[in-house]
Amino acid sequence: MKSFHKLKVQAFTLIEMLVVLLIISVLLLLFVPNLTKQKDSVTDTGNRAVVKVVESQAELYELNHTNETASLSKLVAEGQITQKQAEAYRAHYKKNTGDQRAVAD
Repeated sequence: MKSFHKLKVQAFTLIEMLVVLLIISVLLLLFVPNLTKQKDSVTDTGNRAVVKVVESQAELYELNHTNETASLSKLVAEGQITQKQAEAYRAHYKKNTGDQRAVAD
């Protein structure tokens, strides 16, 4: 008969696996809230940029239409801004109530 050598299989123990899972869960608890804050910061920065674009388009509209005041609905109707930009403009001023709006609805 042939003799078979026992193969020694090395594996992680249950305790080692639990320690690894504990470390991963603690890291997730630390980093997930920070990612959420960063997303809000990026959205606010994007909305501030949209405000500048909308106000620039409003000035251009008033230069081209001397007797009319620019509004968001007129800018969207003329195709100078998108509906999404108008919504971002409204969202910015809804969040920052202390800021003065330059373009009416």
